[in-house]
Amino acid sequence: MAIKIDFNQTELRSEQKQILQQLRRQCEVDILTSVTLATCGHPGGSLSSLDALLMLYAMARIDLKTVHEQSRDRIIVSHGHISPAVYAVLCAFGFDDRHQFVAHFRQAGSRFGGHVETHVPGVEWNTGNLGQGLSAATASAWLLKSQQSSAKSFVLMGDGEQQKGQIAEARRFACKYGLGHLCVLIDANGLQIGGKTDDVMPTPIAQEYETAGFLVEVIDGHDWDALFVSLRRFYMQKDPKKPTALILKTVMGKGVAFMENKHHYHGSAPSLEQIQTLFSSWGESVDFKRLLDLRNKTNAHLEAAPIIHDEPKVQIKVAKPMCYEQSIDNRSAYGNVLKSLAEDNNTQKNITSPRVFAVSCDLEGSVKMSDFRQVSPDCFIETGISEHHAAVFSGRLAKEGQVVFFSTFGAFAVAETYNQQRLSDYNQAPVKVVATHCGLDVGEDGPTHQSIDYISLMSNLFNFEIFVPADPNQTDRVIRYVAGSQKPAFVAMGRSKLPIIKNTQGQPFWGDETPFVPGSYDQVRLGQDGSIIVMGTLTKEAVLAHDLIKQQHGLSFAVYVVASIKPFSLELVRQAAQTKRIITVEDHHRDTGLGSLVANALTEQALSARLVRLGVTHYAHSGASSQLYAQMGLDAQSICQTAKKLFVES
Repeated sequence: MAIKIDFNQTELRSEQKQILQQLRRQCEVDILTSVTLATCGHPGGSLSSLDALLMLYAMARIDLKTVHEQSRDRIIVSHGHISPAVYAVLCAFGFDDRHQFVAHFRQAGSRFGGHVETHVPGVEWNTGNLGQGLSAATASAWLLKSQQSSAKSFVLMGDGEQQKGQIAEARRFACKYGLGHLCVLIDANGLQIGGKTDDVMPTPIAQEYETAGFLVEVIDGHDWDALFVSLRRFYMQKDPKKPTALILKTVMGKGVAFMENKHHYHGSAPSLEQIQTLFSSWGESVDFKRLLDLRNKTNAHLEAAPIIHDEPKVQIKVAKPMCYEQSIDNRSAYGNVLKSLAEDNNTQKNITSPRVFAVSCDLEGSVKMSDFRQVSPDCFIETGISEHHAAVFSGRLAKEGQVVFFSTFGAFAVAETYNQQRLSDYNQAPVKVVATHCGLDVGEDGPTHQSIDYISLMSNLFNFEIFVPADPNQTDRVIRYVAGSQKPAFVAMGRSKLPIIKNTQGQPFWGDETPFVPGSYDQVRLGQDGSIIVMGTLTKEAVLAHDLIKQQHGLSFAVYVVASIKPFSLELVRQAAQTKRIITVEDHHRDTGLGSLVANALTEQALSARLVRLGVTHYAHSGASSQLYAQMGLDAQSICQTAKKLFVES
C-alpha cells in the first residue's frame, strides 16, 4: 500500500489521497498500539505531525535501497520524541518491520528507541535534545549545495522547540550561506509539556524565520493538497537562494477525540481500555494479547536486536610530517597541517569526493585557520559566534563523509558545547575538535577562559579519542593522525610559543617521520629515583625539573610524556611505578585529568607507588601563564621541590 508521489505532477490525484488516508489510519493504529504496549511515549505530537511525515516520505527521493546513496534526500527529525510516528511511517514505506516496531517499541534491546535512532533504516541522525536538528540539516544542505546536487535536506521540528537559542544560530547560518536546498517543516500544534506554547514562552515563529531570510509559508498541516503544493513548490525551485520554512498548523492528538488539543498527551500513553474502545469504534482489530506475549518473551531482545549500518570509510591524502627546530606555538603547527591538508585534498575538480573542511566561530586567526582559508576558501566555514550550532553542524558534516576540523577556544569547544559534542559522539560522527587556548596557558584572559576540565568532560564520550600534544612537532603528528582517522577526536593545546622538546643529544625528540600512534607514550628522560608523567604545555617544565632535581638534589627522575589521554597506556604506568614514586603534572584540574588516569591505572593493576598529583586546584587569576604556573606549583622549581619531598617522605 506504500505510495510514491512525483513532484512533477501538478496536483494530487484522488486515488493518491485515498491511499494516504489509508496509510494514516494504519499509522494511527501502530502509533497508539506501540505507546500503549510500552506504557509510555509521545502520541500527541506523533499524531499531529503524521500527515506531514506521510506526504514527505511519499515525495522524497529516498527508499530502503537508497538510504546510503549520496543522491538521496535527507530527512532529519529534530523533535525525536515523535519516534512513534517516524517508525510507523518508515515501516509503512518498507524501511523496517511493522510488527517488530509495534511489539518492541521502547523495549531494552529493541532498535525502536524512545527517540529516533539510526538503528532504524531511514533515520538519518539520532536526535532527542531539542533545538539541534536544524543545525544538522544545514550541514547536509550546505554539502549538497557545494556539490551542486539536486538532493534536498528536510528537517521536521516542533513549535515548542523554537524557543531554543541554537535554532536562531542555525537560521542565520542557513540564510548567510543561501541554503536553498533546505526545507524546515514545523509542527505547530500550539502545545508542549507545560501547556500552550504561547503561555510557556510566546514565540513569533513565522516572523523569526522571515526576519532571518527564509521563504515562509503557513499551511494546514492536515490538508493533503496543501502539503503537496508546498513541498512541490520547494522541489520545483530553480536555483534557489533562500531556505524554506513550512509552518504547519496542526492539532495535537489529531484523529483521536479524547486526545485532541490535550497537552497531557504530549508525553503520556493512553490506557489499554481507551485504545481498545477506540479501535472498536474504528472497526480495527488488534490482538493485544498476542503482542503482549511477544513483547514479554524472554528472547524478545534477541528478536529485536539493533541493526548497525556500516558507514563508508573516508580516505584522504595526509603528507609526511614537518620538523620544527625553533619555538612556535602548537596552534601554528596545527594551522600548517591544515594548510597542507587543503593543498593535498581540496584542489581537485571532483567536488563529490571527500574534502577537508575547517569550521570557525569568529576566531579564524586565533585558531590558525587563515592559511587554510587562503588555500581553500570554499571549504572554510565561518559560523560567527554560534558555537552550539557550529558543533552540531561540524558533527553532521563529518557524518556526511567529510573530514571536518572544528576549532575554537577550549572553554567554548567543550564546556559550552558539551551536549552538542555528546550528540555527535552518539551519532559516531568522526569530527575533529581542536581546542586552542586551553588551561592556565590562556593567561591574562582569566578564569572564564582557562579551560581546565576538558579531559573530564570529553572522557565521558565513548567514541572520542583525546590527545594533548607537548610541542609543535608532536602537534604536527597528532593532527596528521586524526585527519586520517575514522574516529572522532579531541585535541587540546594552549596559546603560548613552546620550546622544541629535544632528546639528550639535542635533536628534536619528535623530529623524524615516525607517525603518531594512539595509546603510545614517550620517555624523554631516564631516571630511577622517581617518575614525572606530564602532558601538553607543561612538558617543558617537567624536562627542566628533571635537570634541577639532578643538580640540586642529586636525584634522577624519569620524564614520561603522554599525548594520548584516550586511549591511555597502562604500560606507561607499570613502567613508571617501577621507580616507586610518581608525580603527574598537568595544566588541567588536578582531580579529573591525567592524575586521575594514573591513579586509576595504579589501582586497577594493583601497583605499589607513591603518587603526587600536580595540577590546577582552584580558579586562577588573570596574569602571565608563567606566573600562574608558579602560583599553582606547576613550574619547574615547584616540581623539583615536590620530587625532593616525595623522595624524603617515601
